[in-house]
Amino acid sequence: MNFTFKDKRISGILGVVPARERSFVEEMKNFNFPESRSLKLKEVMGYDKRRLVEPGVCVSDLSVFGLQHLFDRGLLARDEIDALILVTQSPDYFMPPTSNVIQGRLGLKQDMMCMDINQACAGFVIGLIQAFMLLEQESIRKVVLINADVLSRKTSPKDRNIYPLIGDAASITVIERDTRNCAIQASLKMDGTRNEALMIPAGGMRLPSTAETAVLENVGDNNLRAKDHLLMDGSAIFNFVQLEVPPLIEGLLTRAGLPIDSIDYFLCHQPNRFMLQKLADKMKVPYAKMPNNVVERFGNGGSTTIPLAITLNLSDKLKSEQEMQTCLAGFGGGLVWAAMLIRLGRLTCCEIIEYP
Repeated sequence: MNFTFKDKRISGILGVVPARERSFVEEMKNFNFPESRSLKLKEVMGYDKRRLVEPGVCVSDLSVFGLQHLFDRGLLARDEIDALILVTQSPDYFMPPTSNVIQGRLGLKQDMMCMDINQACAGFVIGLIQAFMLLEQESIRKVVLINADVLSRKTSPKDRNIYPLIGDAASITVIERDTRNCAIQASLKMDGTRNEALMIPAGGMRLPSTAETAVLENVGDNNLRAKDHLLMDGSAIFNFVQLEVPPLIEGLLTRAGLPIDSIDYFLCHQPNRFMLQKLADKMKVPYAKMPNNVVERFGNGGSTTIPLAITLNLSDKLKSEQEMQTCLAGFGGGLVWAAMLIRLGRLTCCEIIEYP
C-alpha cells in the first residue's frame, strides 16, 4: 500500500530513556552458556548497554515525563496538541487507552483526539502515516506521536536470545503542517500469516495469564522462557528482513524518482547490528549512511529505535537550517514492514533525555 502526503513536516523529536543502565557483561552470569560464546554474541550482534525501567514504571510515566519536559522548555504548548497518537505494545491497561491516561495526567484539552495503536517495530512509520492523515483535517494543526514500550518486563532473564536485546524507551515526535510543497512518500506491507514469529503467547484473551503460563520451560539451547514472555524466531525474522525490506525500499525510491545515492541517511529499526549490516550490504548502502548504534547504547526499544537513531546521530545537523533526504524503515512483529521518504531538518528539538 502506497501513501503520498504534502504540506506536512516533523518539527521536533525527543527521546526518553530510563536512567537505569545494565551491561551485557554484567548479565552473562544469568545465562547457562560458556562466557566465550556469550562474548562472541556480544561482538557480532553489537550488544553492550541497555536501558531498563524500574519496577512499576509504565509507558504513561515515560510519556508524561517527556511531554512535561517539552512544556517546561517552551518547545510545545498544551493547547497546541490537537491529536495524541500512542504506539505501544505494552500499554498501562487493557482499558482505558493509555493515550487517554496521558491526556488526563497532563490536563490536556478535551477538544482533541487520543488514539492507541498496537504496533511493534514498524510503529514509527505507521504512526507518522496516521499523523499525516489526521493533519488532512481542517481542525487538526499539530499532532503528537508517542512511541513507547517497556517490554523488558515481558522477557525471561534466562533467555539469552532475547533478554539482553530488549530495552525500554519512549520518543515524542511533533508533526505539523508546512507551507512548502514537499512530497512525503511511504509504502507499507503486512503479512499476518507469519504472526507467530514474534509474539507474547499468553496474557491476552486467547490465552490469559495464569500460574501455568508463568512457569519457565526449556525452549532449547539452554534457554528458559514462559508463555508470558516475549518470544522471537530469530532466523525467521532475519530472513524476513533480508527478503522483504530491500524491494520495498527500492520500489519506494522508484516511485519517488530518487536514486539510492540521493538518500543522505537510511534510518532503520535496529534489532541488532548484525542484521542492519547485512541489510546495508544487500542494498549496497555504506554503513555510515545506515547507523546501527542504538542497540549497543540503549537496547532494542521496538518502535522507538528509529527516532532514537535520529536523535542520537543527527541532532546537531537537524537543529540547524540544513535539511536531509532520509529513508525511514521499520520491520518486525505482525509481520509488518514499512518505509518512508521524508526530508528532515530545522527541528526545534532533537535530543535524548533520561527518565530518573
